[in-house]
Amino acid sequence: MAQISQDVGREIGILVDRKGIVRYVLCGERDSILIPDLSAQRRGPGRLKGLRCIHTHLRIGKGLDSEDLTDLALLRLDSMVAIDVENGLPSKIHLAHLLPPNQEGKKWEIHEFRDVQSIKIPFASFIKSLEDEMQHAFGGKILDGGERAILVHASPYPRNIRERSMRELELLARSAGVEVVDMVHQRIRKYHPGHLIGLGKLRQILIDGLYLGATLVIFDQNLTPVQVNKISEMVDLKVIDRTQLILDIFAKRARSREGKIQVELAQLKYLLPRLVGKGTAMSRLSGGIGGRGPGEKKLEIDRRRVKQRINSLEKDLEKIAKRRLERRKRRLRSGKVFKVSLVGYTNAGKSTLLNTLTGANVLSEDKVFATLDPKSSRFFIRGLGQDIVISDTVGFIRDMPEGLKAAFKSTLEELEDADLILHVVDLTSPDWQGDKEAVEEILREMAIDDIPVLTCYNKIDAVEDEDIRRLPKDAVTISAKKGYGLEELINRIFPSTQN
Repeated sequence: MAQISQDVGREIGILVDRKGIVRYVLCGERDSILIPDLSAQRRGPGRLKGLRCIHTHLRIGKGLDSEDLTDLALLRLDSMVAIDVENGLPSKIHLAHLLPPNQEGKKWEIHEFRDVQSIKIPFASFIKSLEDEMQHAFGGKILDGGERAILVHASPYPRNIRERSMRELELLARSAGVEVVDMVHQRIRKYHPGHLIGLGKLRQILIDGLYLGATLVIFDQNLTPVQVNKISEMVDLKVIDRTQLILDIFAKRARSREGKIQVELAQLKYLLPRLVGKGTAMSRLSGGIGGRGPGEKKLEIDRRRVKQRINSLEKDLEKIAKRRLERRKRRLRSGKVFKVSLVGYTNAGKSTLLNTLTGANVLSEDKVFATLDPKSSRFFIRGLGQDIVISDTVGFIRDMPEGLKAAFKSTLEELEDADLILHVVDLTSPDWQGDKEAVEEILREMAIDDIPVLTCYNKIDAVEDEDIRRLPKDAVTISAKKGYGLEELINRIFPSTQN
C-alpha cells in the first residue's frame, strides 16, 4: 500500500472486516480519502461497524486529522488506522478507536506505533470487550428494541420560540414511543440546502448522538429529499423529519377505515417525491418508527403504483364523505339534537373531559394525537331535559403541514355541524396562550365564525392559584380529570342551547 500510494501520489485505503477479509479498496486524493456509503453494513446501537479503515498518509506528521476522526465516529468503524509513507515505505502508524461513554466525555483514544511490528493489540478480543462496555454503559436500553433519538431544531427564531418548538417535538417523539437522549437547537440565519445546518455543527451533533447511544435523529424542520439523503450518508443513524414523525403517530392511532385511509394517503403523498434517491433514508419512508420500508429498487418500480394507489384512496374518501353527509341528513330529519364539538391543542385533555362528562370509553393518554377518529357520545342534562351530543376531535399542533391538514379534514368537518364549539385549553402548558392562539387561527381558517365558541381552562388542579387569578374574570376553569368545575361548565353551555 505504501509503495502504491507513493507511486500514484494519492492516499490509498482498504476496509477490512473482522475476519481479515478486504471488503473495499479506496483511492483518494493526495491529502484525503473518501469512504463509500456503508449503510448496508448498518449495525445496532452499542455495536461497531465491523470494519476497520487502514489508509496511507503521504504528508509526514499529519497523524489522524479531524476528517479521519469524524469518519471513525459517524460511521462507527472498529478503528481508523493511518500509515505514514516515507520514500515508499511505511513508517509511523496512527490508530484510533471509539470509547464507551465516560465521565471525561472523551469519544476516542489515539495510539501511535513506531512501525507495524510494534502493534500488539489482540484485535478480536479488544473489539468485543469494547462493544460489551458500550452496551453496559447504555444500561441495556439499547437491547429492548426501542428507538433512542437526538432531536434537532434549527431556525432564525429567538430562543424562547426554539425551546417551545423543541418541547413539542419531544412530546411528539415520546408519543411515538421514542426515548429522547439529547436535544439541540441552534439559531441560524439561513438553511443549508444540503444539510439544513452547517456541516461542522451537524457532524458534532451526530457524533454526540451516537456517543449517547442514539439510533435515530429527528429534525424539527421538514427536510428535503436531498437533505435526508446527504445526512443519512454521513452517519450510522436513521434520519427523519417532523412530518414523518407525525405520520408515524397517525399510523399508530388511526382505528376506523376512514382514519387508516387518510393516514395511508398522507404517507404516500409524502413518499412520492422522495422515491428518487438512495441511502438509508429510503428504507425509512414507508415504515414508521422502528419500521422497515421497501428497498430503493422496489420503490423506483412502484412509483406508478403509488400514484395509482393515491387516486384509489382519494376516490374511497369521496365515497366515505358522501355516506357521512347522508348520515348527517338522516340525523337532522330524525330530530334536532344539540351538538357540542370539543377542540383544543393536542394533549389538552379533550378526551378526558368527554369521558368524565359522558362515561364514554374514549382513549385518553398523555400523548399527542391520542384521538384521531371522530368520537361522539350522548350526554343527558337533567336541567335541560334533553340529550346533548358531544364530539371529540383530533388535537391541533403548530405548523401542521398542509398535506396533513387535508388528510385529516374529515375529523374537523364535524365542527361544521356543531351548535357550540368547546375550546379546551391546557393551563399546565408552558405556552398555553400560544396554544390557544394556534387553535383559534385554525378555526378562523375553517371559516366557521358563525358557530359560538366557549373556552374552558383545564387542569386547574395542577397549577398555582396565582395562575388562575390571571385569567379573565368570567373564565370557565375545570379539571376534567378530577371533575372540578364541570357543573359551572354545564351551566355555561345552557344559554347556548336555549338560543
